[in-house]
Amino acid sequence: MSISIEHLTKRYGTFTAIEDVSIDIPSGSVFGLLGPNGAGKTTTFKCMLGLARPTSGRTRFDGAVLAPAAFQNIAYVAERSVLYEWLRAGDHVEMQRRAFSRFDAGRAKQLMDLFALDPRKRVGSLSKGLRTALSVVLAFSIDPEIMILDEPTSGLDPLNARAVLKLIIEAAARGKTILFSSHQIGQVERAADHIAILQHGKVVLTGPVDDLKAGSKIVEAIFESEAVALGGLGVDHRVSRVEQTGRIVRLTVSADSDSIAQQLSAAGAQSVRVVDLNLEDIFVNAVDPAGVTADVVERV
Repeated sequence: MSISIEHLTKRYGTFTAIEDVSIDIPSGSVFGLLGPNGAGKTTTFKCMLGLARPTSGRTRFDGAVLAPAAFQNIAYVAERSVLYEWLRAGDHVEMQRRAFSRFDAGRAKQLMDLFALDPRKRVGSLSKGLRTALSVVLAFSIDPEIMILDEPTSGLDPLNARAVLKLIIEAAARGKTILFSSHQIGQVERAADHIAILQHGKVVLTGPVDDLKAGSKIVEAIFESEAVALGGLGVDHRVSRVEQTGRIVRLTVSADSDSIAQQLSAAGAQSVRVVDLNLEDIFVNAVDPAGVTADVVERV
């Protein structure tokens, strides 16, 4: 099932949480929603699911607007726990069994064991990570066609976080559509094939991850001292970003990366390497496109 977010806007009084957000999420994809704190990711999820009324715009699930029956095929993991603290973990699983026709008891038991969740324990006694794990169990146990996961690894240790990512990847391989957010960009890079980046409630970049990585490179150079002279490269049209950390200078370049590497060597760099753009680079360039290190600018 595909998801189409069409010109979604949400205002609270004079504050605009999201503005004209339009994203197409292909069926069977893992789509990562990224953005700084307060960028509007959770608001987008809530408006999609009817948990907040959008000021304007709409979301279509497989071409249809949201209707109550659609929730049999949609699972949602909220950023903050919405579990009942006085109930046991097993009680939540039982409620899920009664509420969803697609509930798979064997799958639920398998996932409870995977995260070492004791069904007898009350939610109020669980750690933040185990509450997240229980929410993931409930979502995956109903075998939904669409999963909307807001920080689904929050509070989890590295092994359990890895297990959640594996579940996401396996679900997409079976044709499920997953939209998830995470502050851990490495997790998104591992799992997602498409991304959108929000900044101040607006989409600033979206597309397939491979396409966004194509074309640009990082040229990284190490100099003998922090007094770096780049010989005009800082204002070269092929260079979109310059960052300096101590003796290390990183240039984001759109073309001729080998030629620029040679220029850095000629400028006195002790070592130079050309590496592929990663998702963190793409994210930083999108949310802070003018972020050039001041001490480099002064010497270019």
